[in-house]
Amino acid sequence: MRLYHAPTSPYVRKVMVLLHETGQLDDVELIHATGNPVDVGSMPLALNPLGKIPALERDEGPALYDSRVICRFLDDRAGGKLYPQSRLWDVLTLEATADGMMDAAILMVYEIRTRPEERRHSDWVEGQWGKIDRSLEAIEQRWMSNLNGPLDMAQVAVACALGYLDFRHGDRPWRNGRPALAAWNDAFAARPSMLATRPDL
Repeated sequence: MRLYHAPTSPYVRKVMVLLHETGQLDDVELIHATGNPVDVGSMPLALNPLGKIPALERDEGPALYDSRVICRFLDDRAGGKLYPQSRLWDVLTLEATADGMMDAAILMVYEIRTRPEERRHSDWVEGQWGKIDRSLEAIEQRWMSNLNGPLDMAQVAVACALGYLDFRHGDRPWRNGRPALAAWNDAFAARPSMLATRPDL
């Protein structure tokens, strides 16, 4: 199998952490893909017409994309431990929350990077941060018991989202007022799979 990736993508990081945690890293060839919102770069559109990463080219069957589909496939291939049936809907909902945080954080980056300062829409940027802030508060208030349970894909997704906030939005003090989430993140970020996939390496 071949994974089209870029190391700074939080969606790619989800897949990479899963590969580490399930012992499948050696089963996948990593192919660096370039691109941005207006130029798909080196991403083969035959694999993903959206031109986005990650995309997984399989030895048999059509390519898979986005991160949630790829993670479900790879987890199933490894025995299905990160999407436990007994907690499936909670895992999927929390993973979707984390992915939505990533979406908003990346849109903030695009707005800041692609527009000159005088043309940036600060209200729009703050609106995206509002989505992140509300999600962080919901996790602190509602989801900590899930994060402190057995390892699952929701935990991986939340950790990758928080790592991306630190990487791209380090000036935003997301830890303030969220001691439980901050402490959980510090512990989870020390896992070998997280250390090996840090975007700043």
